[in-house]
Amino acid sequence: MSSDPHLLPIRIYWEDTDAGGIVYHASYLRFMERGRTELLRVAGVDQGTLMAESGVTFVVRRMAIDFRMPARLDDEVVVETRVSAVGGASLTLMQAVTRAGAVLVEAEVSCAVLGRGGRPVRVPPEVRARLAP
Repeated sequence: MSSDPHLLPIRIYWEDTDAGGIVYHASYLRFMERGRTELLRVAGVDQGTLMAESGVTFVVRRMAIDFRMPARLDDEVVVETRVSAVGGASLTLMQAVTRAGAVLVEAEVSCAVLGRGGRPVRVPPEVRARLAP
């Protein structure tokens, strides 16, 4: 992977906001999930195939989130995602949601790598090769 972040543009819709037209905090979790999924896709990691063939899945284990500024209805935001570390059975990603270059939300996301039985397994070598920062 390049050290450059993967960029995913998102438009804010009514369904993303609270009654005041401000993005509801849980909506950022969905935006960041999409960012992580698209980063994997661009890196050539097909999660469906990986799960079907080897039983390997990625699950969020921990998130540290800093909400700095709100996004609002009709804003155009960008989810920036980069892999910061690939461990034995884990991935650490850094994510930010920005608007016109200003950081609205930042998160450090730790993902566990699990096998069919729901127990930790090593990151497959082909995945490690595609994601290593």
